[in-house]
Amino acid sequence: MSDHSYLNWPFFDNKHRDLVLQLEEWSKSKLADISNESSNVDQTCRQLVLELAEGGWLNYCVPKIYGGVYSKFDVRSLCLIRETLARFCGLADFVFAMQGLGSGTISLFGSDELQAKYLPDVGAGKKIAAFALTEPQAGSDAAALTTTAEFDGDFFILNGEKTLISNGGIADYYTVFAKTAESSGTSCISTFVVDADTPGLEVVERIEVIAPHPLARLRFKHCRIPAAQQVGKIGEGFKMAMATLDIFRSTVGAAALGFARHALDEALERVKSRQMFGAPMSKLQLIQAKIGEMSLDIDASALLIYRAAWTKDNGAERITREAAMAKLYATEAAQRVIDDAVQIFGGSGVVSGFAVEQLYREIRALRIYEGASEVQKLIIASQTMKELS
Repeated sequence: MSDHSYLNWPFFDNKHRDLVLQLEEWSKSKLADISNESSNVDQTCRQLVLELAEGGWLNYCVPKIYGGVYSKFDVRSLCLIRETLARFCGLADFVFAMQGLGSGTISLFGSDELQAKYLPDVGAGKKIAAFALTEPQAGSDAAALTTTAEFDGDFFILNGEKTLISNGGIADYYTVFAKTAESSGTSCISTFVVDADTPGLEVVERIEVIAPHPLARLRFKHCRIPAAQQVGKIGEGFKMAMATLDIFRSTVGAAALGFARHALDEALERVKSRQMFGAPMSKLQLIQAKIGEMSLDIDASALLIYRAAWTKDNGAERITREAAMAKLYATEAAQRVIDDAVQIFGGSGVVSGFAVEQLYREIRALRIYEGASEVQKLIIASQTMKELS
């Protein structure tokens, strides 16, 4: 079982400690039979949405007024939930994360009408959410997106494509970012909520990746949506996207931390039980060095993640620098930890079906989505220089 000593750190209150213990017990009973390698990943994700809703965990994704636990996001809780779910089941973490990210912009900036229309069903597991920002030529450079939303009376008409959209094909609605002006840059981007059954919205391709998740390419062709589906003000979509990522970027680091903790647990069991040269592997100094480095990476990741989350929960308007550091370090560190676990397992570490082999495929995408590692370095540098100027 993973180390729990970090829960005694001053970042946490008793409610956070209780949350982890309760979620662990729930995960042991509900996630034991869930496979990350399901032959029908769409069906498994739908099942997990219902399971997480029934357990009350999706209530952490929505404000209290709409059935949630807190009046606003408690980022420490979001991180602890993702870390714990990731230790038990990568798909469960994915489902929880997307319910939060896909509804986060509505929670932060949506009108009362939009919030009432979508958020209760997100928490109850009745609507599956998605966040549609990435395009074929606009990934980390979100300002380069080309999807347009043209104002037409009481409607907007969307045209363009989105790709690598998580929950694409199974979502009930998409939070979509599109250009509402001819100018370049970020000030021309606005945000809309588009129901999946809206005429003109088509799922044109399902995308398979190394760790199975529902992903798709979407096409908007004269997709006509009511003006009431606009989130916040015209031209503030980029700010909304970044503010949403400010919260959920730390949770990506937490998911990576969960994967890393799982990998360390597997490695520890291996070195205790595996005999080499007449003694347990744990007696080999090279193995001990690996375990030491893995433990160091895990604790350093946790410190950065929960510093960022604590800072946001204690009133910081933005945690751009802290969240970027947490995501960058934790995802890169988890890749190292999992790679070392694979090495410790030797040949078995690359055999399909072994936990460390699955973790090796799970972790890779986290260094890319919600801002690639290279972009996080630029963000950290920019924020650091801004503070010094």
